[in-house]
Amino acid sequence: MAARGRLMDALPAGGVMVAVQATEAEVRELLEGVEGAGIAAVNGPRAVVLSGTDVAVLPIVETLRGRGVKTKQLQVSHAFHSPLMEPMLADFAAVVEGLTFSAPGLAIVSNVTGEIATAEDLCSPGYWVRHVRESVRFGDGVEALVNAGVSSFVELGPDGVLSAMVREVLSEGVDVACVPVMRRDRDEVREFLTGLARLTVRGVGVVWEPLTAGGRRVELPTYAFQRRRFWLESGHQATDAAGLGQSAADHPLVGAVVGLAGGDGSVLTGRLSLRSHPWLADHAVGGVVLLPGTAFVELAVRAGVVEAADGAGERSVAVYSRPEDTDETPWTRHATGLVTAGTRPDGVGLEAWPPAGAQAVDASDVYELLAGQGYGYGPVFQGLRSVWRRADEVFAEVVLPEGAQADAQRFGLHPALL
Repeated sequence: MAARGRLMDALPAGGVMVAVQATEAEVRELLEGVEGAGIAAVNGPRAVVLSGTDVAVLPIVETLRGRGVKTKQLQVSHAFHSPLMEPMLADFAAVVEGLTFSAPGLAIVSNVTGEIATAEDLCSPGYWVRHVRESVRFGDGVEALVNAGVSSFVELGPDGVLSAMVREVLSEGVDVACVPVMRRDRDEVREFLTGLARLTVRGVGVVWEPLTAGGRRVELPTYAFQRRRFWLESGHQATDAAGLGQSAADHPLVGAVVGLAGGDGSVLTGRLSLRSHPWLADHAVGGVVLLPGTAFVELAVRAGVVEAADGAGERSVAVYSRPEDTDETPWTRHATGLVTAGTRPDGVGLEAWPPAGAQAVDASDVYELLAGQGYGYGPVFQGLRSVWRRADEVFAEVVLPEGAQADAQRFGLHPALL
Protein backbone atom coordinates (compact mmCIF):
# COMPACT_ATOMS: atom_id res chain seq x y z
CA MET A 1 0.00 0.00 0.00
CA ALA A 2 2.84 2.40 0.79
CA ALA A 3 4.51 1.71 -2.56
CA ARG A 4 1.22 2.06 -4.41
CA GLY A 5 0.51 5.44 -2.81
CA ARG A 6 4.06 6.67 -3.37
CA LEU A 7 4.06 5.71 -7.06
CA MET A 8 0.64 7.25 -7.67
CA ASP A 9 1.68 10.46 -5.96
CA ALA A 10 4.77 10.65 -8.14
CA LEU A 11 2.69 10.71 -11.34
CA PRO A 12 2.15 14.08 -13.04
CA ALA A 13 -0.82 15.95 -11.61
CA GLY A 14 -3.85 16.37 -13.81
CA GLY A 15 -6.83 14.51 -15.13
CA VAL A 16 -10.40 14.45 -13.85
CA MET A 17 -12.86 12.04 -12.30
CA VAL A 18 -16.60 12.62 -12.76
CA ALA A 19 -19.49 10.67 -11.24
CA VAL A 20 -22.48 10.29 -13.60
CA GLN A 21 -25.97 8.88 -13.05
CA ALA A 22 -25.91 6.69 -16.14
CA THR A 23 -25.65 2.99 -16.93
CA GLU A 24 -22.34 1.34 -17.72
CA ALA A 25 -23.60 0.54 -21.24
CA GLU A 26 -24.42 4.21 -21.94
CA VAL A 27 -20.96 5.32 -20.84
CA ARG A 28 -19.09 2.57 -22.71
CA GLU A 29 -20.88 3.53 -25.94
CA LEU A 30 -19.60 7.10 -25.59
CA LEU A 31 -16.08 5.88 -24.77
CA GLU A 32 -15.69 3.95 -28.03
CA GLY A 33 -12.69 5.28 -29.95
CA VAL A 34 -11.78 7.78 -27.19
CA GLU A 35 -8.19 7.66 -25.90
CA GLY A 36 -7.15 8.83 -22.46
CA ALA A 37 -10.41 8.00 -20.64
CA GLY A 38 -12.08 5.02 -19.07
CA ILE A 39 -14.53 3.85 -16.43
CA ALA A 40 -12.97 4.11 -12.99
CA ALA A 41 -15.88 2.60 -11.08
CA VAL A 42 -19.29 1.00 -11.53
CA ASN A 43 -20.94 1.65 -8.18
CA GLY A 44 -24.51 0.72 -9.10
CA PRO A 45 -27.02 0.28 -11.94
CA ARG A 46 -26.92 4.04 -12.65
CA ALA A 47 -23.75 5.10 -10.83
CA VAL A 48 -20.58 5.23 -12.94
CA VAL A 49 -17.33 7.20 -12.49
CA LEU A 50 -15.41 8.42 -15.55
CA SER A 51 -11.67 9.02 -15.23
CA GLY A 52 -8.93 10.31 -17.53
CA THR A 53 -7.65 13.45 -19.19
CA ASP A 54 -9.76 16.62 -19.26
CA VAL A 55 -9.79 16.56 -23.06
CA ALA A 56 -11.16 13.01 -23.18
CA VAL A 57 -13.57 13.01 -20.24
CA LEU A 58 -15.28 16.42 -20.26
CA PRO A 59 -16.85 16.17 -23.77
CA ILE A 60 -18.46 12.86 -22.74
CA VAL A 61 -19.75 14.50 -19.56
CA GLU A 62 -21.25 17.37 -21.59
CA THR A 63 -23.02 14.87 -23.87
CA LEU A 64 -24.53 13.12 -20.86
CA ARG A 65 -25.63 16.44 -19.35
CA GLY A 66 -27.34 17.24 -22.62
CA ARG A 67 -29.36 14.04 -22.15
CA GLY A 68 -30.47 15.19 -18.70
CA VAL A 69 -27.98 13.01 -16.80
CA LYS A 70 -26.79 14.35 -13.44
CA THR A 71 -23.00 14.62 -13.08
CA LYS A 72 -20.58 15.60 -10.32
CA GLN A 73 -16.86 16.26 -10.70
CA LEU A 74 -14.86 14.69 -7.87
CA GLN A 75 -12.13 16.52 -5.98
CA VAL A 76 -9.07 14.33 -6.63
CA SER A 77 -5.33 14.79 -7.13
CA HIS A 78 -5.09 12.29 -10.00
CA ALA A 79 -7.34 10.43 -12.42
CA PHE A 80 -7.26 7.05 -10.67
CA HIS A 81 -8.22 3.76 -12.40
CA SER A 82 -7.61 5.37 -15.79
CA PRO A 83 -4.98 5.24 -18.56
CA LEU A 84 -3.09 7.95 -16.63
CA MET A 85 -2.08 5.27 -14.08
CA GLU A 86 -0.20 3.19 -16.67
CA PRO A 87 3.26 4.85 -16.25
CA MET A 88 3.49 3.47 -12.68
CA LEU A 89 2.37 -0.11 -13.38
CA ALA A 90 5.78 -1.58 -14.21
CA ASP A 91 7.39 -0.14 -11.07
CA PHE A 92 4.47 -1.33 -8.97
CA ALA A 93 4.69 -4.81 -10.49
CA ALA A 94 8.36 -4.98 -9.45
CA VAL A 95 7.37 -4.18 -5.85
CA VAL A 96 4.50 -6.69 -5.74
CA GLU A 97 6.58 -9.50 -7.25
CA GLY A 98 8.89 -9.27 -4.25
CA LEU A 99 6.08 -10.01 -1.76
CA THR A 100 5.04 -13.34 -0.24
CA PHE A 101 1.33 -14.20 -0.60
CA SER A 102 -0.87 -16.53 1.42
CA ALA A 103 -4.43 -17.70 0.84
CA PRO A 104 -6.93 -15.59 2.88
CA GLY A 105 -8.73 -17.07 5.86
CA LEU A 106 -11.95 -15.18 5.01
CA ALA A 107 -13.82 -14.95 1.75
CA ILE A 108 -13.06 -11.73 -0.12
CA VAL A 109 -15.15 -10.12 -2.85
CA SER A 110 -12.90 -8.68 -5.53
CA ASN A 111 -13.52 -5.14 -6.72
CA VAL A 112 -11.69 -6.08 -9.92
CA THR A 113 -14.07 -8.90 -10.92
CA GLY A 114 -17.11 -8.10 -8.78
CA GLU A 115 -17.12 -11.75 -7.66
CA ILE A 116 -15.80 -13.78 -4.73
CA ALA A 117 -12.06 -13.93 -5.38
CA THR A 118 -10.10 -17.17 -5.67
CA ALA A 119 -6.94 -17.78 -3.70
CA GLU A 120 -5.13 -18.07 -7.04
CA ASP A 121 -6.17 -14.51 -7.93
CA LEU A 122 -5.26 -12.99 -4.59
CA CYS A 123 -1.85 -14.69 -4.53
CA SER A 124 -0.97 -13.44 -8.02
CA PRO A 125 1.17 -10.25 -8.39
CA GLY A 126 -0.60 -9.56 -11.69
CA TYR A 127 -3.97 -9.33 -9.94
CA TRP A 128 -2.77 -6.45 -7.74
CA VAL A 129 -1.41 -4.59 -10.76
CA ARG A 130 -4.82 -4.93 -12.44
CA HIS A 131 -6.31 -3.63 -9.19
CA VAL A 132 -4.59 -0.27 -9.78
CA ARG A 133 -5.65 0.21 -13.37
CA GLU A 134 -9.01 -1.50 -13.94
CA SER A 135 -12.52 -0.40 -12.98
CA VAL A 136 -13.75 -0.79 -9.42
CA ARG A 137 -16.84 -3.03 -9.74
CA PHE A 138 -18.40 -2.10 -6.42
CA GLY A 139 -22.00 -2.63 -7.54
CA ASP A 140 -21.29 -6.14 -8.81
CA GLY A 141 -19.50 -6.94 -5.56
CA VAL A 142 -22.54 -5.92 -3.50
CA GLU A 143 -24.80 -8.12 -5.62
CA ALA A 144 -22.36 -11.03 -5.24
CA LEU A 145 -22.51 -10.68 -1.47
CA VAL A 146 -26.31 -10.58 -1.40
CA ASN A 147 -26.46 -13.63 -3.68
CA ALA A 148 -24.11 -15.38 -1.24
CA GLY A 149 -26.63 -14.78 1.57
CA VAL A 150 -25.19 -11.64 3.16
CA SER A 151 -27.90 -9.51 4.81
CA SER A 152 -25.81 -7.09 6.91
CA PHE A 153 -23.06 -4.79 5.62
CA VAL A 154 -20.63 -3.08 8.02
CA GLU A 155 -18.71 -0.06 6.76
CA LEU A 156 -15.29 0.54 8.30
CA GLY A 157 -14.34 4.03 7.20
CA PRO A 158 -14.57 7.72 8.05
CA ASP A 159 -18.26 8.12 7.12
CA GLY A 160 -21.30 6.35 5.70
CA VAL A 161 -20.68 6.94 1.97
CA LEU A 162 -20.40 3.27 1.02
CA SER A 163 -23.49 2.34 3.04
CA ALA A 164 -25.53 4.78 0.97
CA MET A 165 -24.02 3.34 -2.22
CA VAL A 166 -25.01 -0.20 -1.18
CA ARG A 167 -28.65 0.82 -0.85
CA GLU A 168 -28.60 2.32 -4.35
CA VAL A 169 -27.42 -1.01 -5.78
CA LEU A 170 -30.14 -3.15 -4.22
CA SER A 171 -33.67 -3.57 -5.52
CA GLU A 172 -36.50 -2.13 -3.45
CA GLY A 173 -37.71 -4.57 -0.82
CA VAL A 174 -34.40 -6.39 -0.33
CA ASP A 175 -33.94 -6.77 3.43
CA VAL A 176 -30.34 -5.69 3.94
CA ALA A 177 -28.88 -3.54 6.72
CA CYS A 178 -26.02 -1.13 6.01
CA VAL A 179 -24.23 -0.15 9.23
CA PRO A 180 -21.44 2.44 9.23
CA VAL A 181 -19.52 2.34 12.53
CA MET A 182 -17.97 5.79 12.10
CA ARG A 183 -19.62 9.02 10.96
CA ARG A 184 -18.02 12.33 10.19
CA ASP A 185 -18.11 14.87 13.06
CA ARG A 186 -19.71 12.44 15.53
CA ASP A 187 -18.41 10.81 18.69
CA GLU A 188 -16.44 7.74 17.62
CA VAL A 189 -17.21 5.54 20.65
CA ARG A 190 -20.93 6.28 20.53
CA GLU A 191 -21.15 5.59 16.78
CA PHE A 192 -19.17 2.36 17.11
CA LEU A 193 -21.37 1.04 19.94
CA THR A 194 -24.53 2.12 18.10
CA GLY A 195 -23.36 0.18 15.05
CA LEU A 196 -22.73 -2.94 17.15
CA ALA A 197 -26.19 -2.59 18.70
CA ARG A 198 -27.82 -2.35 15.26
CA LEU A 199 -25.99 -5.50 14.18
CA THR A 200 -27.07 -7.33 17.35
CA VAL A 201 -30.77 -6.70 16.73
CA ARG A 202 -30.25 -7.96 13.17
CA GLY A 203 -29.10 -11.29 14.62
CA VAL A 204 -25.40 -10.81 13.86
CA GLY A 205 -23.21 -12.46 16.50
CA VAL A 206 -21.42 -9.68 18.41
CA VAL A 207 -18.99 -10.57 21.22
CA TRP A 208 -19.82 -7.93 23.85
CA GLU A 209 -17.72 -9.26 26.74
CA PRO A 210 -14.56 -7.20 25.97
CA LEU A 211 -16.71 -4.03 26.16
CA THR A 212 -18.70 -4.99 29.26
CA ALA A 213 -16.05 -6.33 31.62
CA GLY A 214 -17.52 -6.61 35.10
CA GLY A 215 -21.07 -6.27 33.84
CA ARG A 216 -23.74 -8.95 33.47
CA ARG A 217 -25.81 -10.13 30.52
CA VAL A 218 -29.59 -9.80 30.75
CA GLU A 219 -31.69 -11.60 28.15
CA LEU A 220 -34.19 -9.39 26.38
CA PRO A 221 -37.74 -10.65 25.73
CA THR A 222 -38.19 -12.39 22.39
CA TYR A 223 -41.31 -10.33 21.55
CA ALA A 224 -41.46 -6.72 20.42
CA PHE A 225 -41.87 -4.03 23.06
CA GLN A 226 -45.59 -3.30 23.31
CA ARG A 227 -45.26 0.36 24.39
CA ARG A 228 -48.60 0.21 26.24
CA ARG A 229 -49.29 2.93 28.79
CA PHE A 230 -50.77 1.99 32.16
CA TRP A 231 -51.33 5.45 33.61
CA LEU A 232 -53.83 8.18 32.92
CA GLU A 233 -53.17 10.13 29.71
CA SER A 234 -54.50 13.39 31.19
CA GLY A 235 -53.55 14.87 34.52
CA HIS A 236 -56.84 16.78 34.84
CA GLN A 237 -60.08 16.87 32.89
CA ALA A 238 -61.72 19.95 31.38
CA THR A 239 -64.81 21.21 33.18
CA ASP A 240 -68.10 20.98 31.27
CA ALA A 241 -67.94 23.96 28.87
CA ALA A 242 -71.74 24.45 28.75
CA GLY A 243 -71.81 24.96 32.52
CA LEU A 244 -69.43 27.89 32.05
CA GLY A 245 -71.49 29.55 29.32
CA GLN A 246 -69.23 28.27 26.53
CA SER A 247 -69.42 25.70 23.74
CA ALA A 248 -67.37 22.51 23.68
CA ALA A 249 -64.66 22.62 20.99
CA ASP A 250 -64.14 18.84 20.64
CA HIS A 251 -60.49 19.33 19.73
CA PRO A 252 -57.38 17.94 21.47
CA LEU A 253 -55.76 21.39 21.77
CA VAL A 254 -58.88 23.49 22.45
CA GLY A 255 -61.35 22.94 25.29
CA ALA A 256 -64.06 25.54 24.65
CA VAL A 257 -65.28 28.31 22.35
CA VAL A 258 -67.09 31.54 23.26
CA GLY A 259 -68.40 34.21 20.90
CA LEU A 260 -67.36 37.80 21.53
CA ALA A 261 -70.04 40.30 22.47
CA GLY A 262 -70.67 43.08 19.99
CA GLY A 263 -69.17 41.31 16.97
CA ASP A 264 -68.81 38.04 15.09
CA GLY A 265 -65.40 37.11 16.51
CA SER A 266 -64.66 34.15 18.78
CA VAL A 267 -62.19 33.07 21.44
CA LEU A 268 -60.98 29.47 21.58
CA THR A 269 -59.45 28.48 24.90
CA GLY A 270 -57.72 25.46 26.34
CA ARG A 271 -54.91 24.21 28.58
CA LEU A 272 -51.68 22.61 27.38
CA SER A 273 -49.21 20.73 29.58
CA LEU A 274 -47.02 17.67 29.46
CA ARG A 275 -49.51 15.96 31.78
CA SER A 276 -52.51 16.59 29.55
CA HIS A 277 -50.57 16.25 26.26
CA PRO A 278 -47.61 13.93 27.00
CA TRP A 279 -46.76 13.59 23.28
CA LEU A 280 -45.50 17.19 23.32
CA ALA A 281 -42.47 15.97 25.31
CA ASP A 282 -41.26 14.33 22.07
CA HIS A 283 -40.62 17.77 20.53
CA ALA A 284 -37.62 19.48 22.13
CA VAL A 285 -35.09 21.91 20.69
CA GLY A 286 -31.85 22.45 22.56
CA GLY A 287 -33.24 20.40 25.45
CA VAL A 288 -36.34 22.61 25.85
CA VAL A 289 -39.82 21.27 25.05
CA LEU A 290 -41.56 23.58 22.58
CA LEU A 291 -45.03 23.57 21.09
CA PRO A 292 -44.32 22.68 17.42
CA GLY A 293 -45.02 25.29 14.77
CA THR A 294 -47.46 22.86 13.15
CA ALA A 295 -49.65 23.10 16.29
CA PHE A 296 -50.13 26.82 15.59
CA VAL A 297 -51.22 25.92 12.07
CA GLU A 298 -53.65 23.38 13.52
CA LEU A 299 -55.09 26.00 15.91
CA ALA A 300 -55.56 28.50 13.07
CA VAL A 301 -57.31 25.89 10.92
CA ARG A 302 -59.56 24.92 13.84
CA ALA A 303 -60.43 28.57 14.51
CA GLY A 304 -61.50 29.12 10.90
CA VAL A 305 -63.27 32.38 11.61
CA VAL A 306 -62.12 34.40 14.58
CA GLU A 307 -62.55 38.14 13.97
CA ALA A 308 -64.82 40.05 11.65
CA ALA A 309 -63.74 40.09 8.01
CA ASP A 310 -62.12 43.22 6.62
CA GLY A 311 -62.80 44.76 3.21
CA ALA A 312 -60.76 42.11 1.45
CA GLY A 313 -62.64 39.27 3.13
CA GLU A 314 -59.70 38.37 5.38
CA ARG A 315 -60.07 37.60 9.06
CA SER A 316 -57.20 37.83 11.50
CA VAL A 317 -56.27 35.08 13.92
CA ALA A 318 -53.81 35.23 16.83
CA VAL A 319 -52.53 32.73 19.40
CA TYR A 320 -51.70 33.84 22.95
CA SER A 321 -50.66 32.01 26.11
CA ARG A 322 -49.68 32.58 29.71
CA PRO A 323 -48.82 30.33 32.63
CA GLU A 324 -51.75 28.76 34.47
CA ASP A 325 -53.15 30.43 37.62
CA THR A 326 -51.28 33.70 37.07
CA ASP A 327 -53.86 36.34 36.18
CA GLU A 328 -51.31 39.09 36.77
CA THR A 329 -48.91 37.75 34.14
CA PRO A 330 -49.33 39.46 30.74
CA TRP A 331 -50.30 37.32 27.75
CA THR A 332 -47.58 36.37 25.25
CA ARG A 333 -48.53 36.52 21.58
CA HIS A 334 -46.96 33.56 19.73
CA ALA A 335 -48.50 33.70 16.27
CA THR A 336 -50.64 35.89 14.03
CA GLY A 337 -52.12 35.24 10.65
CA LEU A 338 -54.95 35.78 8.20
CA VAL A 339 -57.73 33.36 7.31
CA THR A 340 -59.53 33.76 4.01
CA ALA A 341 -61.78 31.72 1.77
CA GLY A 342 -59.90 29.73 -0.87
CA THR A 343 -60.21 26.90 -3.34
CA ARG A 344 -58.82 23.42 -3.07
CA PRO A 345 -55.68 23.05 -5.23
CA ASP A 346 -55.64 20.70 -8.18
CA GLY A 347 -54.37 17.16 -7.62
CA VAL A 348 -50.64 16.54 -7.75
CA GLY A 349 -50.78 13.27 -9.68
CA LEU A 350 -50.16 10.63 -7.04
CA GLU A 351 -52.10 7.86 -8.75
CA ALA A 352 -48.83 5.88 -8.98
CA TRP A 353 -46.75 5.38 -5.84
CA PRO A 354 -43.86 5.95 -5.63
CA PRO A 355 -44.36 8.68 -8.28
CA ALA A 356 -43.01 7.88 -11.74
CA GLY A 357 -39.43 9.06 -12.22
CA ALA A 358 -38.79 9.69 -8.53
CA GLN A 359 -35.48 8.49 -7.08
CA ALA A 360 -35.32 6.99 -3.59
CA VAL A 361 -33.40 9.06 -1.01
CA ASP A 362 -31.72 7.46 2.01
CA ALA A 363 -33.37 8.95 5.11
CA SER A 364 -32.36 6.25 7.59
CA ASP A 365 -30.22 8.60 9.69
CA VAL A 366 -32.32 11.78 9.44
CA TYR A 367 -33.24 11.78 13.14
CA GLU A 368 -29.63 11.15 14.15
CA LEU A 369 -28.58 14.15 12.05
CA LEU A 370 -31.35 16.31 13.58
CA ALA A 371 -30.34 15.21 17.09
CA GLY A 372 -26.81 16.37 16.34
CA GLN A 373 -28.26 19.80 15.50
CA GLY A 374 -30.18 20.00 18.79
CA TYR A 375 -33.58 18.72 17.66
CA GLY A 376 -34.75 16.17 20.25
CA TYR A 377 -37.52 14.34 18.38
CA GLY A 378 -39.06 11.48 20.37
CA PRO A 379 -41.03 8.51 18.93
CA VAL A 380 -44.21 10.50 18.16
CA PHE A 381 -42.21 12.92 15.96
CA GLN A 382 -40.22 10.17 14.18
CA GLY A 383 -42.80 9.20 11.58
CA LEU A 384 -40.71 9.59 8.41
CA ARG A 385 -40.51 6.21 6.67
CA SER A 386 -39.45 6.76 3.03
CA VAL A 387 -38.40 9.69 0.81
CA TRP A 388 -38.19 10.14 -2.96
CA ARG A 389 -36.99 13.09 -5.04
CA ARG A 390 -37.97 14.09 -8.57
CA ALA A 391 -36.22 17.26 -9.76
CA ASP A 392 -37.34 19.93 -7.22
CA GLU A 393 -40.18 17.83 -5.82
CA VAL A 394 -39.89 15.75 -2.66
CA PHE A 395 -42.28 12.90 -1.85
CA ALA A 396 -42.45 11.13 1.49
CA GLU A 397 -44.31 8.46 3.43
CA VAL A 398 -45.00 9.62 6.99
CA VAL A 399 -46.75 7.48 9.60
CA LEU A 400 -48.08 8.55 12.99
CA PRO A 401 -46.89 5.99 15.57
CA GLU A 402 -49.62 3.74 16.98
CA GLY A 403 -49.50 5.25 20.44
CA ALA A 404 -50.42 8.70 19.08
CA GLN A 405 -53.28 7.62 16.82
CA ALA A 406 -56.08 7.65 19.43
CA ASP A 407 -56.79 11.40 19.04
CA ALA A 408 -55.61 11.72 15.44
CA GLN A 409 -59.10 11.91 13.92
CA ARG A 410 -59.98 14.89 16.14
CA PHE A 411 -57.21 16.98 14.56
CA GLY A 412 -57.35 18.53 11.11
CA LEU A 413 -53.90 16.95 10.77
CA HIS A 414 -51.96 15.83 13.83
CA PRO A 415 -49.09 18.32 14.43
CA ALA A 416 -46.53 15.51 14.70
CA LEU A 417 -47.61 14.12 11.34
CA LEU A 418 -47.62 17.55 9.67
